[in-house]
Amino acid sequence: MALSLITPVILCGGSGARLWPLSRKSYPKQFVHLVGEETLFQASARRMSGKSDALHFASPLVMTNSDFRFIVTEQLQAIGIDPGAVLIEPEGRNTAPAILAAALHAMADDPHAILLVAPSDHVVPDTTAFHAAVAAGLDAVAGGDLVTFGIQPTHPETAYGYLELGASPKGTRPVKLSRFVEKPDAARARKMLDSGNFLWNAGIFLFRAADILRAFEAHAPALLDPVRTAVTQARPDLGFLRLAPESWAKADDISIDYAVMERAGNLSVVPFASDWSDLGGWDAVWRESHPDANGVVASGHATAIDCTNTLLRADGEGLEVVGIGLDNIMAVAMNDAVLVADMSRAQDVKRAVEALKQKGAAQATQFPKDHRPWGWIENLVVGDRFKVKRIVVHPGASLSLQRHFLRSEHWIVVQGTARVTVDEEVRLVSENESIYVPLGSVHRMENPGKLPMVLIEVQTGSYVGEDDIVRYQDVYARN
Repeated sequence: MALSLITPVILCGGSGARLWPLSRKSYPKQFVHLVGEETLFQASARRMSGKSDALHFASPLVMTNSDFRFIVTEQLQAIGIDPGAVLIEPEGRNTAPAILAAALHAMADDPHAILLVAPSDHVVPDTTAFHAAVAAGLDAVAGGDLVTFGIQPTHPETAYGYLELGASPKGTRPVKLSRFVEKPDAARARKMLDSGNFLWNAGIFLFRAADILRAFEAHAPALLDPVRTAVTQARPDLGFLRLAPESWAKADDISIDYAVMERAGNLSVVPFASDWSDLGGWDAVWRESHPDANGVVASGHATAIDCTNTLLRADGEGLEVVGIGLDNIMAVAMNDAVLVADMSRAQDVKRAVEALKQKGAAQATQFPKDHRPWGWIENLVVGDRFKVKRIVVHPGASLSLQRHFLRSEHWIVVQGTARVTVDEEVRLVSENESIYVPLGSVHRMENPGKLPMVLIEVQTGSYVGEDDIVRYQDVYARN
């Protein structure tokens, strides 16, 4: 088989509510270290990179939103992968518009482009087997088929959609798809598992960009004009490509399955019998974390005493979690939120997120660490008329030149050296030194060193909200 150049399209905009509190809207599960040494996003990008016997992957095309754009490039660069094109969606419109935008962008560079579309939050431990499955789908792609990948079920799962095959699967040879099946109840899932003719729908696709464009023209033509306009009128933004918001907002909010795949007749399925998980709940994290002989998974800061079939996880500095006599329990603790539930209720965690939203709790969506293009901020103490933060600034990075009208700030450097601007004065502030920024002063903080710079910021004033800011200059082009 001739070596085929494949462009990975990584979909990277979900919120991962079922893995709360570790996954939140401001910093969802694909960027978090859930299993293994790398984040799910990094593992996904690495899985679709390099060369194998029959495959050659181009730099990935990433579809994400504005809040995640710097996280995407930072995490890719950390594992030595060229980010390639990063398209910024002005708002979430589901997978169909995102995939169409990726196909149109890819075709502008290569009319014969082959795309491998995958979510950024799946676990696929065997990369060699995954590459073999992709290679097995290339002949069907060459014949004009849209290829999807079906996972061999290991249990009657009710949280996944299914694919009904036109024939029993044999190895990784592509099989014609009969139909998509919505998430079933337990009884229906058991029947499909026993039939041997159904696979889990992985939501991973392989096709030529031109073929998926023809499928949109035939089955979802209303998406073409707004998405094409959003792509053609996209503007560069610090190496990213920001889709035109007015046109993008006119695109229907619809999944690729509903818009195209369930209507197309040229679909093939490549069976995949190796391990796979979308980590769609804490029960899945428990399974993928290799429970011990008692069925217990405990993080380094968690202790299990006489527990069975239990997940204990502590994510936070100075935090220890202890479980005694627990069975079938998942307990996940962070410095600002704790989840405790029966393992059978893993799919109901998103209900907790909705309940917290209703009561206005910031923990519903906001991660304790607020990641910025220059580093990150963590609130340590928040009180009436004051706030204490820890701020970490990457080497060579710079905060914006800014002013606050309702608060003053006191900065204490605890690691590294800061170059600080306060009005007309510019000075270096070293470890164990501090500087005061009066209310209304124009100021900036930079890290001129080669190591991360850490400081403690104490804010005082009548209002300490993040929206009390006016930016005059910003190297990251934030308004």
